[in-house]
Amino acid sequence: MKKYTFTEKKDTRSGFGDGMTELGKTNPNVVALCADLTPSLKLNDFEKQNPERFFQIGIAEANMISMAAGMTVGGKIPFTATFANFSTGRVYDQIRQSVAYSEKNVKICASHAGLTLGEDGATHQILEDIGLMKMLPGMTVINPCDYNQTKAATIAIADHQGPVYLRFGRPALPVFTDPNQKFEIGKAWMVNEGTDVTIIATGHMVWEAILAGQQLEELGISAEIINIHTIKPIDEEAILKSVGKTGCVVTAEEHNILGGLGESVARVLASNLPTPIEFVAVNDTFGESGTPDELMEKYGLKDRHIVEAVQRVMKKKK
Repeated sequence: MKKYTFTEKKDTRSGFGDGMTELGKTNPNVVALCADLTPSLKLNDFEKQNPERFFQIGIAEANMISMAAGMTVGGKIPFTATFANFSTGRVYDQIRQSVAYSEKNVKICASHAGLTLGEDGATHQILEDIGLMKMLPGMTVINPCDYNQTKAATIAIADHQGPVYLRFGRPALPVFTDPNQKFEIGKAWMVNEGTDVTIIATGHMVWEAILAGQQLEELGISAEIINIHTIKPIDEEAILKSVGKTGCVVTAEEHNILGGLGESVARVLASNLPTPIEFVAVNDTFGESGTPDELMEKYGLKDRHIVEAVQRVMKKKK
């Protein structure tokens, strides 16, 4: 099993901010709109270096989405930025009508997603955003795993024609992917090859899957770990190739068990290769206030929970 280590921890939202800074230098059509959360979204440098391309909308998220849709008509590539809860649930009608239905080239960038927002509590910890966004026709949904991958994804979506939902988070996490990686939308990343079980993870849960894989190796179980950073369009070929080899699968996500990565994987398997599957996700409930680590433990999203899911699913193999 390949060993992954890290020398630093950084938040994925900083990957977004640094990606935007680079786009500010290389793509004159990129503009940024923020809903009164510039420091939290790490857009200070973009604003400082490109004041004519930065728009502070204030606490008016619906207006921000509508303005972004209008900017695309003039050839601009607008990146809207606020917390994930406000990027989706608060403005769903505007996204559906003005962006998705109208096929506008808007990049909806959402920070502070999932439970690891932490102490702000359930009102801000959106756990249904992936489901909301992936159900919109034509919407690409991306959930990168660390600082480097988030930066690469931010840069890559500027060249993608069509609406994108980019999801990232607040806490500092291990940085373990290649800083010079080429981010390919819709192409899964094989983290580790294995033979006994497939673990398919997304976002912050990829590192937990790596830790779980190390524990499973000590138990004599060979885990194949796949990072599905693009939930839509999902890499069906990578999923089917892996599961066809291992014969069982565990999905892991910092999201509601309903509507997220797990259901997308289950659809692929049900249609092509019915396979035993277990889900590591938040079990149809809201979050609560607490530290990220406390919440990950309480809601069953730690590496040990992935190990337990693997042990369960392997008993279902034929």
